[in-house]
Amino acid sequence: MAIELPHTDDYLSLFLNDTPLLDVRAPVEFSQGAFPAAENFPLINNQEREQIGVRYKDLGQDEAIALGHQLVQGEIKDARVDHWQQFFTQHPEGILYCFRGGMRSKISQQWIYQRTGKIFPRVKGGYKAMRRFLIDQLETSCELVQPVMLGGRTGIGKTLLLDKLNRCIDLEGLFHHRGSVFGKHVTPQPSQIDIENQLSIEFLKHRHQQHTHLLLEDEAANIGSRRIPEVLFERMKQAPLVLLKASIDERVEITFAEYIDDALAEHQQHYGEQQGFDIWSDQLNSCFDKIQRRLGGVRYATFKKLLHDALLLHHEHNDPSLHRQWIKRLLVDYYDPMYDFQLSKKMQRVVFEGDRHEVMAFIRDNYRID
Repeated sequence: MAIELPHTDDYLSLFLNDTPLLDVRAPVEFSQGAFPAAENFPLINNQEREQIGVRYKDLGQDEAIALGHQLVQGEIKDARVDHWQQFFTQHPEGILYCFRGGMRSKISQQWIYQRTGKIFPRVKGGYKAMRRFLIDQLETSCELVQPVMLGGRTGIGKTLLLDKLNRCIDLEGLFHHRGSVFGKHVTPQPSQIDIENQLSIEFLKHRHQQHTHLLLEDEAANIGSRRIPEVLFERMKQAPLVLLKASIDERVEITFAEYIDDALAEHQQHYGEQQGFDIWSDQLNSCFDKIQRRLGGVRYATFKKLLHDALLLHHEHNDPSLHRQWIKRLLVDYYDPMYDFQLSKKMQRVVFEGDRHEVMAFIRDNYRID
């Protein structure tokens, strides 16, 4: 007697509740796009998937299925079921999925049942249906939720302000990039699909809490090498703009903390003390090389000399103080003129300008953002 294999298509609950998801697709599929609460323990690996695909193309579905069972049996099968059993032991409320919610997830359900006597549900329609749901919901969210943009000069502390609020989405955190040419982290950015999935889920959670306005940082279309979904970016370009103000000395200290203290610590934690310092130093030099054309020859040479002297003092005497010199010049001579130009095209959207306390009071009183 065949067992009934339960499934769910309550995608909203899956994402609102951060339901643990067992992704049984091949690693190459998982790397191209997945969900925040998903872990990848595949039924077939990349090589097996390729072999089965060739067999399917040449000889049809039945032969492809037969090859799959031939490739995944004995100790290989036991090891994969072991992973699934461990996952569901840790997450008894978990749910599994494959690409379309078909054969791979059904086989996984059956094998888990044979091992444990328990039937864990699969997602109807699999990854493809959940992805479609999130794309559609992001469009709906952009219609229902009004973004309020937080602008201001580079180093003004926009992210620091966002960190103090609940009704906001930190795009730079979600994109894993600080937003400028100097904003790269040690580890790579998530895939474009992963970012879109996470962004849609963030909006869903805010909608569920009936948040009608959300604060977002005013960004360009791209953050690092990833792009803001067009449906959201179009809304951002039309949204009210609140400008944050701070003194140049405050901006230098905020930028110093990000570019020097935080970035160096991140590199040294990842690579070790000396190698981390060397790679971080090379990255700073590379960042200036990327903007050489915009700086012009004379300014580029000046910045490289300031950076060289700062790195030398930092390395030989553990004194990072000279970095403030090139940071201040960079903010005033490079970033501020670009900001002024971009702001001139947005002035009709500016609704308020003030320091951190004034901005927080304004958005709380006018948009119920806290």
